[in-house]
Amino acid sequence: METNHQNLKKGLLPRHVQFIALAGMIGTGIFKGSSDTLNIAGPSVVFAYLLGGLLLFIVMSALAEMAIVYPNLNVQHLVYKAFGFHTSFVVGWLYWINWIIVTIVEVLAAGSFLTYWFPSVPLWFLSFLCAVLIVGINLFQVKYFGEIEFWFAGIKIIALTAFIILGFCILSGIIPSNINDPLSNYTEHGGFFPHGIDGMLSAFLVVMFSYGGAELIGVAVTETKDAEKVLPKVIKGTVWRVILFYILPILIICGLMPWNKVTGEESPFVQVLSITGLPGAAHIMNFVLLTAVLSAANSGIYATSRMLYSMAQSGEAPTRFLKISKQGIPINGIIVTAICILFGVFLAYMTPDQVISYLMTIPGFTILLLWVSICLAQLKLRSQYKEKPFFQVKWFPYTTILAIVSLLMIFISFIFNKDNTIGSTVCLVTLVLLATFSFMSKNRKEKSGEYNKGKKGLVQNL
Repeated sequence: METNHQNLKKGLLPRHVQFIALAGMIGTGIFKGSSDTLNIAGPSVVFAYLLGGLLLFIVMSALAEMAIVYPNLNVQHLVYKAFGFHTSFVVGWLYWINWIIVTIVEVLAAGSFLTYWFPSVPLWFLSFLCAVLIVGINLFQVKYFGEIEFWFAGIKIIALTAFIILGFCILSGIIPSNINDPLSNYTEHGGFFPHGIDGMLSAFLVVMFSYGGAELIGVAVTETKDAEKVLPKVIKGTVWRVILFYILPILIICGLMPWNKVTGEESPFVQVLSITGLPGAAHIMNFVLLTAVLSAANSGIYATSRMLYSMAQSGEAPTRFLKISKQGIPINGIIVTAICILFGVFLAYMTPDQVISYLMTIPGFTILLLWVSICLAQLKLRSQYKEKPFFQVKWFPYTTILAIVSLLMIFISFIFNKDNTIGSTVCLVTLVLLATFSFMSKNRKEKSGEYNKGKKGLVQNL
């Protein structure tokens, strides 16, 4: 297999892109992370998901607008065009780190769901088996990846829909269950806001982790056929569906069981179905959760490998990541991602009880910064459009500025929150290191001539 610098194949269809975006968002964040948000905020967490969903819509609309004007550019290219090498370097590598952590979390979550059936098998071994499976899937041509992801995502969307319908029928008494007076769970145990407004706001970090992945379509745009026509439809459909798939299930969980009985040892979805007394329901739901997190991890490997390829194009990553296999995939990016996942499996071997909770806080920070950079790029590039796109962010620039200010306020509040000390420290140290490396990388490449060569190649695409 010789190194070549071909472009990635445009093998993703509109339905693939829509389900890839959903797959990235509907994973551990809702199926396992919902236990964390419920413990932090109680039922009021639905308002955190709603506010996060509104910010998500603004960010995704800004991304769609830019994708129409610059159809061959992905997220990292757009940031490069708006702000140049240093910002693009930091954002690109930050996003790569984000998805590496997310993918590790999803793989470990898949292993934890398998322990429901195999309690005597260690978490690290089950996670390792899951990692082998999803790395193997990503070695196929992108059209096959898209097809597998389409069906993976389809399973969890059907399951969430069935859970919502089943839960509503139990709450309303249409289906008899072991639960007495379920609606009282909304008012008892401290009420709807058991920890006040502060509790609701504190849940935002896991909420941001949950919604992170929507911007994945901004990475997939360079492999999507007719992207400028597809993205606006995808974004309009994706956002309201995701809000629906988060808020309604949380409301049902809080109605069917006291929020303070959510243990976190297993998914709240499995807990709810276990106490309803419906035969086999918990096993079916656990299978669905397994496919859901494997789906999200599958998207994660896609995102990390494509981001490395994109950064190699602009000279922000080694040129070895430009290698394309005979299947038209960035093979070296996938290999590096696989190595990082193995490191995550090793962490599960060392600290099986704490590893998922610790790792889940970090992507919340990186997603906030990535979303801010998308909005800032749109704010900067809007005046440079040669012609107005048919799809635009409404009430620009006020909506974009509102999103930027809101996201920065959330970011700052979490940096100074003592409960997020580990995540804050990791995030700030990473930012400082990436900023330093960006200057070192540019200086080294300028001396060797690689920077101008890479910049020339990228400018041709821009």
